[in-house]
Parts: sequence; structure tokens; C-alpha cells
Amino acid sequence: MSRVTAIRTYVCAIGLVFLLVSILPQPAFAEACQLSPQHAGVTFPVDRIDAAWVCRLQPIINEFTTANKVGPIQTPLQESVYVYLLDRPPLAAALVNRLELGLYKAETRGPGRYWGDDGEGTVGLVELVYQDPRHRLYYLEGSHHSTLLPHLTGKAVVMLSMARVKDAAGQDAVETTLVSYTRLDNRVLAGLVSLLRPLVGRTVSRKLMKGVDAVNRLGMEMRRHPDRVLFEATDPPPLPSEDVAFLKQALANMSSAGNIHEKEPASR
Repeated sequence: MSRVTAIRTYVCAIGLVFLLVSILPQPAFAEACQLSPQHAGVTFPVDRIDAAWVCRLQPIINEFTTANKVGPIQTPLQESVYVYLLDRPPLAAALVNRLELGLYKAETRGPGRYWGDDGEGTVGLVELVYQDPRHRLYYLEGSHHSTLLPHLTGKAVVMLSMARVKDAAGQDAVETTLVSYTRLDNRVLAGLVSLLRPLVGRTVSRKLMKGVDAVNRLGMEMRRHPDRVLFEATDPPPLPSEDVAFLKQALANMSSAGNIHEKEPASR
């Protein structure tokens, strides 16, 4: 056999191996990756998550640096409005900024993928892994820099569970619970987890609470000052036309509902 013929035979063999690997079923890898449905006392439908994602999320959850739970917390918004804002981070961030409720920035980087900056040293990418009417599950890659902590990079899994409820005034609201797992990339820092966990844990909790608080304040502004919210949404440069149209309808419905509740006591 000539040298050229031998090389061709070798290349063909390698190609055949790769072809077989790509088409043969791979049950062992998929079956080895599993997530518990219970997290901080909350049940999530992890059995519906794509198997490839399960294998990416499992190391973060099983070998977390910190684990945090926030909620349940009520947000004074109708479920339809809450979900609309939840699934459009750039719109929510723009409203929060224009109403001077925070310093958030967000940009769409593809279907279900967003870049975000909380204005306080945390920057990263957020990817929607799973959603249904009651749950969202996100995968995050980001970094944090502050005077208290060294420059940290890591990955996180955030699970969100929501339920439609009535607030103390009988108006529609959404009750949200967040469970998060964070894992640092730097092995040296991760090795100091006993020292860093309190600081990192408090930082993550504060970040989650800050986001929830911003949404709560936005909900209150939409209820109490719909005209101001609409003005900020249409003030040049205006927000996208489809978002402005949704806000106009949502704010009108919220205003009508508020008037009805205000009149109820007087009619008794």
C-alpha cells in the first residue's frame, strides 16, 4: 500500500468514526444528568427541560458556591402586564431608567438571550432555558466587581415561580418566588468558599431583591401615575411602537380597575 493510499484510508476511517458517533444514540450521557424538582421548598418542572440543558445546569446546582431564595413577594401588576415585562427585559429596564427607579440596562442578543447591566458592577448574559405559564428558568454568565469583593466571574441558574393573587385591596397582583444557584469560575476563589460565601451570598441576595424591588416600584408607578409612565414611554426617543401600544391598553385597564375599587366603599 502506498503512503498516499494509507493516508486516505486513515482519513476515511476517522471520518467513519465521527459519523457513527454523531448518529448513534447516546443514552448514558443524558441519563447521567438529572435535576431535582425540589429547590428551597419550591417545585419546578425540571423534567420538561431539554436534556442538553440539564447537563449544563447540573454542575452549577450540585456544586454551587451560593444558593439563595427570595420571596414569595407580591408585585402590584396584572399577570398579563407582569409577564409582558418579564419576557422583555429591555422594555422593563428602559421604563425603570426613565422613571428613575434604577440604573438598569438591557439589550436583546438573540431569541431568549439578553445582555444586562445593573449599574452597580454586575454585567452578564441571560438566557431563557424554559418557560410555561407559571415558571421561568434562566442560565446566566456574568461578572461582578466591587470594593468589597475581588473581580468575580461565574455562572448562575435562576428559577422563577409565579402565581396570580389578589392584594390587600382586592386588586390583581402576582406572587413571585426566586431560587438561584451561583458557581464561581475561579477555582482559587471557589476554594475559599467558606470565606467568600457570606459576602457572595449577601451580594446575590441583594441583587435579586434590587431587581424585584425595581419591578414592584414600577408596578406602583403604573397604578398611581399612568400618565407619567405613558409620557416616559413616548418621550423621544419613544419606545418601540408595539410596546407603547401594549402599555396604553394596560395602563387604561389598570386605571379603570383602580377607579372601580375606589368607588366600591362609597356605594355600600
